[in-house]
Amino acid sequence: MTDQPILTVEDLAKTFKVGFTRKVVNAVRGISLSVAPGEIFGFLGPNGAGKTTSIKMCMDLIRPTGGSIRMFGLPPGTRKARAKVGYLPEQPYFYDYLKPGEIIDFFGRLYGLKRQERHRRTEELIDLVGLTHARNRTLRKFSKGMLQRLGLAQALVSDPELVILDEPLSGLDPIGRKELKDIISSLKTKGTTVFFSSHILADIELLCDRIAIIDMGKLKYVGPTRDFVRRGRKEVEVVVSGIGDEAVAALEKNVLSIERFGATLRMLCSVEESAGVVRSLVDAGGMVESVVPRSESLEDIFVRTAGPSGGAP
Repeated sequence: MTDQPILTVEDLAKTFKVGFTRKVVNAVRGISLSVAPGEIFGFLGPNGAGKTTSIKMCMDLIRPTGGSIRMFGLPPGTRKARAKVGYLPEQPYFYDYLKPGEIIDFFGRLYGLKRQERHRRTEELIDLVGLTHARNRTLRKFSKGMLQRLGLAQALVSDPELVILDEPLSGLDPIGRKELKDIISSLKTKGTTVFFSSHILADIELLCDRIAIIDMGKLKYVGPTRDFVRRGRKEVEVVVSGIGDEAVAALEKNVLSIERFGATLRMLCSVEESAGVVRSLVDAGGMVESVVPRSESLEDIFVRTAGPSGGAP
C-alpha cells in the first residue's frame, strides 16, 4: 500500500450565484485536507457548512471555483480514479420498481464486472447490509433506512479502494446504525479508505482516526480525533433533587450549566468547584443522587465551538 494520500484537497473553494439578484454565496472557502490510505476520515460541520458541496466537488459532480482535488494522484473526473471509488450520496434515489438485486447488478454492470462476479457480489452485499428479508420487494416499498442500506451496497459493489459516504447514518434506527458502523469498521480492517460526513457525532468519535470540521465554508480543525477531544473540558456531573430555586440561584455562578427535569436537576461544574457545589447542595437540604466525573465528548465540544459565535477550539 502506498504512503501517498488517496484524496488530497488544496485551497478548495466554491461560489454560487443564487436568486433573481444573483447574490454571491461562498459555500466553500479555501479548504485543504488529505486522506491517508486505510484510515476512516470524518467530515463534520453544522447544516449549511459546505460538507455536501465539498463532497460533490470531490466526486466531480460540480466543479470548484478555485483550488484543486486529486484522487489517487489523478483528477477526480478521470475514468481510472472513478473506477476505484464507491459513493453514497446524502439522498440516494433509485428506480422504484426495481428490486435490490437488480439495482446492485446494474451498478456492477457500470463498473464492468462480469456476470458471475456481479451475482457473487450481489448475494454478498444484500446479506452484508441486512436486506435479505426484502430481496423480493420493489424499492417503492422500502423505508428511508432500507434505501440507505441499499445505497451503501451499491457503493461497495466494485470492492473500491476509497468509499465516500455523505450522511450514511441518516434515517437509520439504532440497530441499523450499529450494523452500519460495524460495516465501516470492517472496511478499515480490510484496508479500504473511508471518507464520510455525519451529524451523529458520537459515531464519528467512535469510528474516525482523523476528522475535519468546517463551519460556514471554512476549515476549523483537521487532525486526529483524539487530539480534538482532548481539548475538551474536564467536568463533574451532579444530579440532585429536592432543592429550592433560591439555593439553585445561589449556585449559578459556580456551575457551568443547570438543567431541570421536573424535581430533578442536572448540574455541570468544574472539577475544582465540584466539592463546594456538592457541599452547598447537601447544606440546602438537597438529595444528591449521583456525582460523576466526565470529559466533554466530541459533540459537546462541537456544539460549544461551532456556529457564528463559536471559534476554533
